[in-house]
Amino acid sequence: MEAMFPERNLKEGARVTRLAPSPTGFLHFGNLFTGTVAYKTAKVSDGVFYVRVEDTDQKRKVEGAIEVMLEGLRAFDVIADEGVVGEGTEKGDYGPYYQSKRKEIYHVFAKKLVLDGLAYPCFCSAEALDEIRAQQENEPQKGYWGKYAACRNLTIDEIEKNISEGKPWTLRLKSPGDAEKKCFFDDMIKGKIEMPENVQDVVLLKSDGIPTYHFAHAVDDHLMRTTHVVRGDEWMSSCPIHLQLFRCLGFRVPKYAHVAPIMKEENGGKRKLSKRKDPEAAVTFYVEKGYPKESVNEYIMTLMNSNFEDWRKTNKDADINSFPFNLKKMSVSGALFDMVKLNDVSKNIISLMPAKKVYDYTVQWAKDYDSELYNLLTRDEEYSVNILNIDRETPKPRKDIACFSEVKDYISYFFPEIYEKNYEMPENITSDMAKEILEAYLKEFNPADDKQQWFDRIKALCEPLGYTPNVKEYKKNPEAYKGHVGDVSTVIRIAVTGRRNTPDLYAIMSLLGESTVKERLSDAIKSL
Repeated sequence: MEAMFPERNLKEGARVTRLAPSPTGFLHFGNLFTGTVAYKTAKVSDGVFYVRVEDTDQKRKVEGAIEVMLEGLRAFDVIADEGVVGEGTEKGDYGPYYQSKRKEIYHVFAKKLVLDGLAYPCFCSAEALDEIRAQQENEPQKGYWGKYAACRNLTIDEIEKNISEGKPWTLRLKSPGDAEKKCFFDDMIKGKIEMPENVQDVVLLKSDGIPTYHFAHAVDDHLMRTTHVVRGDEWMSSCPIHLQLFRCLGFRVPKYAHVAPIMKEENGGKRKLSKRKDPEAAVTFYVEKGYPKESVNEYIMTLMNSNFEDWRKTNKDADINSFPFNLKKMSVSGALFDMVKLNDVSKNIISLMPAKKVYDYTVQWAKDYDSELYNLLTRDEEYSVNILNIDRETPKPRKDIACFSEVKDYISYFFPEIYEKNYEMPENITSDMAKEILEAYLKEFNPADDKQQWFDRIKALCEPLGYTPNVKEYKKNPEAYKGHVGDVSTVIRIAVTGRRNTPDLYAIMSLLGESTVKERLSDAIKSL
């Protein structure tokens, strides 16, 4: 086995990490987070990141679950160098990467433990084990160990007799642990850890010969030459078992990095992000909403390393992959998920994208999730790109869009099929005042105006109608005027778009064209 799976030929310091999911059909944001941590740990060291599927429990297996999981990872650029790369598809020299295909490999090491006197068959029935648990009800140390390990000291003759009688058996570790001693390891995230040694004779092989997770992962991480095990900190309590197994097998112990769970604030306290309570716990949520992978990855990095945001401020245009990610800078207690922060990050990311990229991303999203938007956008690509380019690619681009599912509402007034009229005016503007402004503007409107001429024309309307073209003047002496030029332009904006707040109104009107603008101004006048 050692010869079949030799040490990897990597540069010194290169880290080999893995994601080892079970095929249960749901990719939690926490899985993506941990997978990204493992992926970055390998990548910053020019190492290897692989995917191994832990499918020894066939009862829990969900058909198609692996492809769902891999698609979720791929959507956010967590792509394995080797291992399971598709449902039933593997690549790499250290496979099989499905545990269900590695039974004979596990048996080689199980036999070695038996030969070394470190494993034995256990014939205890489920009823006998229940009885042991009942006896231990008031004892601090539970489990199959010490005087409770009924099969630990069976003779060869007794073992042969039980087997010949057809009694089912499991294979257990003969733990060399001492209840009075501690085990120690240096966690890459949490620092130095001290825990009681394992004394339990844990099951290595179940009665069908399939290994337990504890045993299988130790064999796999050794033969696949994993250097750093990145996993959720719910596995922390299993470390004494795992450290002992590696040592009993004669393997070098990998470095451990236990990732704290993603937390969420609730009622003044904190709880784990929950797939039952939180839609954002599912990775599919981000795909369905249309968050670009750049936004999710940027946000994940803010959760992973506290120094990332400072790095980004001084490296605004740098590729995220050039950030020197460090396990030691991860939160010990668990990062706090914040949807507002994700949206802020995403608005900034999308605001910096060229219009054509926003168009392509939105079309790609809409093709799967909004056929009406897809048809509207693709009907005239140039028109759609020009819409998305308003107030974009400027020193201070607008930050209106957090995800591509928001684009439809954002641009709806450009398409008669989804435009909704709305003539609700600010409190200081009555319907008669708005009507007077629009009637005056409709007479003056000239589609040939450039932007300065267009604005000068609006300013020229102000004084005859009782408004001031100077906002500062209005603030000094508000009683002298009905309002200021901003109020006049707001009335026009609402008539043309149905919104009080939009990107550059001149650009909007230029794209809509003369006939549409005049029609909307006239409709507003009739409706007010």
